[in-house]
Amino acid sequence: MDQSVIGRSGSERPADPGAFLPYEPGKDDPYPGNVSVDFPVSVVLPAGGTGERTGLQTPKQFCTFLGRPLISYTVQAFERVRWVQCVVVVVATEHLSLMTDIVQRYRHTKVRVVPGGSTRHRSIRRGVQALGESEEQTEAGAAGTHPPKVVIIHDAVRPFVDEDFLYKIAMAAKEQGAAGAIRPLVSTVIATTSEGYLDHSLERVKYRASEMPQGFIYDVICQAYQKCTDYDLDYGTECLHLALQYCGTNAKLIEGPPTLWKVTYKRDLAAAESIIKESLSLSSCVLTGACSVSLSLAQSLQKAFGPLHMNLDIIPDVLGDNATYLLKGWNFIQISVSGCPSEVKTLLTAIEAADRALLSPVVVLWVHLSGVDVSSIRETVTEPETIRDLASDAKLKNILVYGIHVQHSKDPESWERSVSRLVEITSTLIQDRTPALTGQLLQA
Repeated sequence: MDQSVIGRSGSERPADPGAFLPYEPGKDDPYPGNVSVDFPVSVVLPAGGTGERTGLQTPKQFCTFLGRPLISYTVQAFERVRWVQCVVVVVATEHLSLMTDIVQRYRHTKVRVVPGGSTRHRSIRRGVQALGESEEQTEAGAAGTHPPKVVIIHDAVRPFVDEDFLYKIAMAAKEQGAAGAIRPLVSTVIATTSEGYLDHSLERVKYRASEMPQGFIYDVICQAYQKCTDYDLDYGTECLHLALQYCGTNAKLIEGPPTLWKVTYKRDLAAAESIIKESLSLSSCVLTGACSVSLSLAQSLQKAFGPLHMNLDIIPDVLGDNATYLLKGWNFIQISVSGCPSEVKTLLTAIEAADRALLSPVVVLWVHLSGVDVSSIRETVTEPETIRDLASDAKLKNILVYGIHVQHSKDPESWERSVSRLVEITSTLIQDRTPALTGQLLQA
């Protein structure tokens, strides 16, 4: 009797990976890892899929959100791991130029791009082979002599992989020869008859879903691909099985976090974007200048943002030691009592000089606090055209500028209402990061 095994995912919504830590190449990582390895580790990212299940013309690994292709986020996750030496991205021949452009545009420093094969296994094999070749040898098709000790194979469309789990995979692979991520099955797996009727169900507790990443000693995975058949290369999908069948290497299986989900459908792209936005919104920096009323407003914002799980740092400016905030912040709130754009222009210049917006959009909120009696400051009216012009120029540099007007009041109830509206507006703009609203002057 002909049978087929059906497995259904029990999760309709991808798991939240917590803080996704954006990192810019060439800059100190503000979130250094706590682990390290003393042997060479490299990565192979097969990225030759067509993305048919997304229903989009563009393969999902090249689909963009927040202005950047999905694959760039995955590469970034590996580049920020200091002990990963090289990331080989294997793409279809027709996408070589596109991937090369992505590497150059987002300044990925550990990446080598190589052409893939007609199937997943053929592409992975090509990536593994490239790790044993210099870049010149890769182009010429010659063999190399300096491969890594351990190879980690991952999917280009799984952007939320953390360093601690990569460490577990790398260490287990070195000790056992192979290691792979697994996850519990959420739904029951059943076998059907060829006529479409239930035959039997499997005992769920005995089975696990095979996930990525997977790690191998280089010689093991290289030998497995040398020995496997054309049938394996054309129809197989499981690298751990090749290592077992052709090298006798039984992989160590490690239960991974729920963040190892794969972008498969169009809705998954929206979920990934939401997760990135949330992580970019975890903290903000409020610039107050030398005005005590601005400082008081900043402290009120700081208190109100706490229950929203958004941390606010308060500084007078981004000069001197405070310039370090430019290297770790993604959101800046400039409180100005004069209405003059000079302070926010100085902030924008500093953000541009720090090249902060290379990988992710930076939000700048210009809060004009009017009605403040400060004899040394001449107040001017913030013109909507001023905001629009600033925002238009900044948007080209991936900086999203919004304007908010707040009228200071000595009446406690009126002032409290204004602060409450300001909290609602600022938190929403920071979390949503909507380009369409840049240049607007909103009233709190």
